[in-house]
Amino acid sequence: MADAPDSPLQITDWLRSLAERGLASGADASSALFQQLYDELRRMARSHLRREDPGHTLSATGLAHEAWFRMAGQDRTEWKNRAHFLAVASTMMRRILVNHELARRAAKRDAERVLLTGDELAAIGLPPDRDIVAVHDALAAFEQVDERAARVVELRFFGGLENDEVAEVLGISLATVKRDWALARAWLARELAVR
Repeated sequence: MADAPDSPLQITDWLRSLAERGLASGADASSALFQQLYDELRRMARSHLRREDPGHTLSATGLAHEAWFRMAGQDRTEWKNRAHFLAVASTMMRRILVNHELARRAAKRDAERVLLTGDELAAIGLPPDRDIVAVHDALAAFEQVDERAARVVELRFFGGLENDEVAEVLGISLATVKRDWALARAWLARELAVR
């Protein structure tokens, strides 16, 4: 397989030429994309981790690699363009972080009980904006209301994609992305305030 190009437009053109030859899926295409987009995957992972507790055990590199390992197993995915690859990577990173948090909470339930004072309880609590599981649950509920707008939130908030990249991935207009983003933010803010 020929070397993948460097720029976003060249990557998209390269993927289109692979698709025309029936080669845009499989391990070779995924591996080449990972190598070309590694810096962007790490940037995206850092963006995801900024919303996590500062003591998180996953690093940006670890999160990017874990997402890659899970994506590498998807040999039937035909990569349409750079934004499509990054959107799937963002979704995968979000799932990894949610699963990590759920596992951490389960481990805490199994831990030995320790009596704490009121001050100690306040010191270990996470601020509401750091609870990825609450955001995940609210987004899942919103997905039942407006699936496309929920996807816009996932790509913008978790994936760090810009509006034009979200529009490209979803095949919608830039104005629609902006409307969906405004609607979703209002709905999610109301939903998270109630929790």
